[in-house]
Amino acid sequence: MVVSLLSEVYNGEIKYMQILDENGNVDASLFPKDLDDSKIIQMYKYMNFARAIDAKLLSMQRQGRAVTYAPLLGEEATQVGSAMAMRPNDFFVPSFRQHAVYLVRGLPLEKHFIYWRGFEDGGAIPKEVRGLPVTVPVGSQVPHAVGLAYAQKYKKTGSAVLVYVGDGGTSEGDFYEGINFAGVFKLPLVVIIENNQWAISVPRRMQTAAQTLAQKGIAVGIDSIQVDGNDVFAVYKATKDAIEASHEKPTIIECITYRMSMHTTADDPTKYREDAEVEAWKRKDPIDRLKKYLYSRNLWDDKKENSMKEEQTKAIEDAVRKAEEFKPDPKSMFEHVYSFMPEILKEEYDESIRENFWQG
Repeated sequence: MVVSLLSEVYNGEIKYMQILDENGNVDASLFPKDLDDSKIIQMYKYMNFARAIDAKLLSMQRQGRAVTYAPLLGEEATQVGSAMAMRPNDFFVPSFRQHAVYLVRGLPLEKHFIYWRGFEDGGAIPKEVRGLPVTVPVGSQVPHAVGLAYAQKYKKTGSAVLVYVGDGGTSEGDFYEGINFAGVFKLPLVVIIENNQWAISVPRRMQTAAQTLAQKGIAVGIDSIQVDGNDVFAVYKATKDAIEASHEKPTIIECITYRMSMHTTADDPTKYREDAEVEAWKRKDPIDRLKKYLYSRNLWDDKKENSMKEEQTKAIEDAVRKAEEFKPDPKSMFEHVYSFMPEILKEEYDESIRENFWQG
């Protein structure tokens, strides 16, 4: 008698969700019930505003008026959709490209420009924004978010924590360690993987042999889903569902989007990717498809479009003027290094006062 001792112990799957297609059509069965017309128009305005800010900062950097900058062009739906799904009491932990998330969460616009002009004062995030400062080291923000989520669970605040990470960041040890911890302790964490297909010059296929990035959550027992990251409705729904479930478990959401510009202003993407690839993704532009939806339902017209652009241009110019009038206080390099000022730093500070060095 032959006895088979081989059995299946786990069989996982990753679902993909799209609600709004490239032609502006929607799947009514999946459409978020709480999304009314006014909220959809707000989404559209935020996405355009983020792109306009992006263009302004890129121009400023080329003029020597801003530091090395990471454009978000093409990723507006992922950021606006997830940010608008957040509740007032939720937190977010960004990397270095989540400019639209800050915008939606109410960061004063001039602080955004102050930061990218090279002054850390712009990274002092007001408490009501409920966000952490920009994080540049790849993947290192995930353990920070996990710690913040652990604190929310421990204190029973009911708040969720959204953390943003790129496709390259999912190859870092910090990512795995963070999601493993979140899975074990069932933390109120929502991981937004902003899969824009390129980690500087490294394509997605060179990051991992996994068919999806979302499935990395399977290994640590976290529910995961992949969505069309250029579909603001799908991102919104997936994030809202994850936040509602966060009191019981964490979630990973992989948003399939595309970085239509350079990694940063220090990068030249024409050296490593084909123009045809970029053109193909332009046809999936997140703003264009939402615009088609609004026009098809007579919720938007050219007059409103022009008025919106005029208002946003004025707001940006006002913020830039304030940012360029900003004078940093040199004391901040002493006061914001540690939670308290150690004696050796106090000695340097006292000496700087005696020598009056920043007045000269």
